[in-house]
Amino acid sequence: MITFTSTLPDELLLKLNNMAKRMSMPKNKIIEKALQIYLDQLTRAEYVQSYKQAATDKDLLDLAEEGMEDYLKQLNS
Repeated sequence: MITFTSTLPDELLLKLNNMAKRMSMPKNKIIEKALQIYLDQLTRAEYVQSYKQAATDKDLLDLAEEGMEDYLKQLNS
């Protein structure tokens, strides 16, 4: 594991300290979990954005429709 050093605003560090005490959990574990959740949310947001862009891409929609037509033909035969 690599050591990472950073600075935090005083108010955020105070909240982190309070939460660590309430949960009887090391601060680094809280930060690690919070960062993982945040990075997962960013990844999901990227997927959402890419699907929104795909929904307006005529060429991609045409390709998808062609694929669905081919699939339907296979199901019917």
